[in-house]
Amino acid sequence: MKIVIVGGVAGGMSAATRLRRLNEDAEIIVLEKGPYVSFANCGLPYYVAQEITDREELLVQTPEKLKNRFNLDVRPNSEAVAIDGDKKMVRVKSLDEEYELPYDKLILSPGARPFIPPAAGLEEASNIFTLRSIPDVDGIMAYIEAHQPKKAVVIGAGFIGLEMAESMVHRGIEVTIVEKAPHVLPPLDEEMAAYISKELEANNVKLYTGLSAQAFEENGKYVVLENGERLESDITLMSVGVQPESTLAQSAGVKVGMRGGILVDDQYETSVKDIYAVGDAIIVKQQITGQDAMIALASPANRQGRQVADIISGYKRTNKGSIGTAIVRVFNQTAASTGLTERQLKMSEIPYQTVHVQGKNHAGYYPNATDLLLKVLFDPKTGKIFGAQAIGADGADKRIDIIATAIKGNLTVHDLPELEFTYAPPFGSAKDPVNMAGYAALNVLEGHSDTIQWYELEDLIKDGWLLLDVRDEKEVTEDGRLKNSLVIPLNELRDRLTEVPTDKNIIVSCFSGQRSYIAERLLKQKGYTVKNLDGAFSLYSTVQSEKVEK
Repeated sequence: MKIVIVGGVAGGMSAATRLRRLNEDAEIIVLEKGPYVSFANCGLPYYVAQEITDREELLVQTPEKLKNRFNLDVRPNSEAVAIDGDKKMVRVKSLDEEYELPYDKLILSPGARPFIPPAAGLEEASNIFTLRSIPDVDGIMAYIEAHQPKKAVVIGAGFIGLEMAESMVHRGIEVTIVEKAPHVLPPLDEEMAAYISKELEANNVKLYTGLSAQAFEENGKYVVLENGERLESDITLMSVGVQPESTLAQSAGVKVGMRGGILVDDQYETSVKDIYAVGDAIIVKQQITGQDAMIALASPANRQGRQVADIISGYKRTNKGSIGTAIVRVFNQTAASTGLTERQLKMSEIPYQTVHVQGKNHAGYYPNATDLLLKVLFDPKTGKIFGAQAIGADGADKRIDIIATAIKGNLTVHDLPELEFTYAPPFGSAKDPVNMAGYAALNVLEGHSDTIQWYELEDLIKDGWLLLDVRDEKEVTEDGRLKNSLVIPLNELRDRLTEVPTDKNIIVSCFSGQRSYIAERLLKQKGYTVKNLDGAFSLYSTVQSEKVEK
């Protein structure tokens, strides 16, 4: 059997090496149009930051090593330019020749390319870069070395954009971020992303949201925003997203779907027989909703490469789709997410409920405990987990990995309190934030608590609801208060109930939500109509800081 793989890196090389382990006598050829067939593209921003100092560390495998260990015929600088599905033939263009290559099975792993929106002056600018490959990072590093830039503009505040913003700051460069979406890190919900905005601003990164770059002037020296403002830039990074590299597939008659992504079945086979596809170029099913999605992440690509190798080798495997689990470090904070966001649930018109839980990365009494905010979205009837997001200096990865596993295992919020984790003070808490999220969700499902979200507070107050803040007076004095709130510390509430109007509906809040839940239970049992502000003052004051009175 002769298997040709177009594209290396995650999906292609996973398929190639797995195929060899299962098929010692197969002829396996890997075509890579660039000079490097296996490299750590997720590590590129950290090389720019010089956290990774040795460029060779980015090169996972070389053609020579792959030949020696796996007997793979790896051909760098060899671009597949055409496919004839009827003749089972790939036309290949290398540096010095063009030839036809027959195959029995063909695997496409072309990845995705940076999306570059049209803008005046873009072609003439010499200081604008994208980051997807080793040659890209080589170009950036060479430019920094040669020109010693003082100011940088990063266009796009997704994962790579934020990583590159941090990297530039580490290089002593003044950074400005421009993001078309209303907030940074669009894959997260607004209130969670607000914590990342605070972290960026704390590290002197300037932010422009709700704006796009419209033009580049004076050979890229100035970035012109849609509001007419001009930003000076010695070096500009374009990081506004990626699009599937499906041109070759389409020329072969392979069917594509949303955004030009390659359509595959549950065996990774395309619409053309014996042509398979994996990685960032394919459309997957969002496993939670069953809807088509583009999920360009390394972990799914590696899994898909291995699975397609198994399928070609005769093993039963099913492309189950992905849920989309991702993480990014932004200076001293980490943002992690899995599954669906609140925005996606609203767009899909899926009923949902939300809980926010404030916790610590480990036992609060143990030194160096840091804050952790965990958001969980779930079905208000069944408790099915739709997604989760976490923000914190430490421990966000652990909690999101747990919930991603719970989603994959079809657990519900009812199961979260039952999960048992390793515990000692340096590592966690006896009641982990994941457990606490489960308890909070159960309180909502079972009617013990009625919550509102931060964006609902203002309208309810306009409708006559009274906001009761049960923090201590010292906290209110030091941290500020929400406008028009009545402050009665929780420990005094029973003795001061006469101060709480009986003709008003009550919204309770504290710092994190724990004390306000106790107040909610007390007041409800005294006959009050009460709702609890989910996430409480800590969350609200972060996303709506202008509405806090000092």
